[in-house]
Amino acid sequence: MKAIRIHEDGGPDVLRYEEVADPEPAEGEVLIELRAASLNHLDVWIRKGLPSVPKPRILGADGAGVIAGTGERVVINPSIVSNGTTHIVGETMDGTHAELIAVRREFVHPIPGDLTFEEAAAFPLVFETAYRMLVTRARLQPDEWVLIWGIGGGVATAALSLTKALGGRVVVTSSSDAKLEQARRLGADAAVNHDTEDVVARVKDLTGGGAHIVVDDVGEATWRRSLDAARVEGRIVVCGATSGPNPPAALHRVWWKQLSILGSTMGSPDDFQGAYDLIAAGKARPVVDRVFPLADARLAHERLEAGEQLGKIVLSI
Repeated sequence: MKAIRIHEDGGPDVLRYEEVADPEPAEGEVLIELRAASLNHLDVWIRKGLPSVPKPRILGADGAGVIAGTGERVVINPSIVSNGTTHIVGETMDGTHAELIAVRREFVHPIPGDLTFEEAAAFPLVFETAYRMLVTRARLQPDEWVLIWGIGGGVATAALSLTKALGGRVVVTSSSDAKLEQARRLGADAAVNHDTEDVVARVKDLTGGGAHIVVDDVGEATWRRSLDAARVEGRIVVCGATSGPNPPAALHRVWWKQLSILGSTMGSPDDFQGAYDLIAAGKARPVVDRVFPLADARLAHERLEAGEQLGKIVLSI
């Protein structure tokens, strides 16, 4: 089969489109003929060696296709739980940026609703992550306001879709007015340019005192404003720190406003199922930014690293 593999850590130039041996399904696994796979920041980090993984390694956590020898259209839950340990497809095992993959049957699900292969490949990791952040960790309630930083990313667009599906209200930010306008069309109640506007003042005005929940995976560049934009007894939920993991703590704001700081990462089978059910019911839907052929994975990585996308970058297979 053809696959995208890395043999060393580095930039997009280390990605190789090459022929590799077909996977052999073990007992309890099914062979999937992949039709689409998406990119996540996880793929960029693994490619760079953050963390470094055994090589050669096929990248890619998310994928959709058909079970070999059948017409069954399926999508993969990339968070594989085994003996109490979570393994992520494409990190601790070969991934989806290939023509074939073998996966344990219980982590393969019918494609929900009328989603295309590309849309199905765009939702698992980010929707599972966002569902865990909003529902399992932050306990989102109807009519609560959620502030989402950096609406271009996959987790951010998933958080927007899920919040609206669950009856919440959303303020998004971006430095791109074009992305803000697109976010409004996707259902955002308000959109703020975080480079040219006072995010804290706008959020407090829009929400009547501050956001109930702040979704922050940016870190140092946004942390102080996240603390200030949250209302008293608000919740700030963190799943990453793309601008740096060590902002000034500003602990006085945490205790004075009685804030809850919640860490979150990936998700459990229940988190995947919660997001899956909302998509299957037509209440939430993934956003596809651009589709590249598998052979052009390098261009897809370059677009992701440049931050040009709104939604998920997908590889067609």
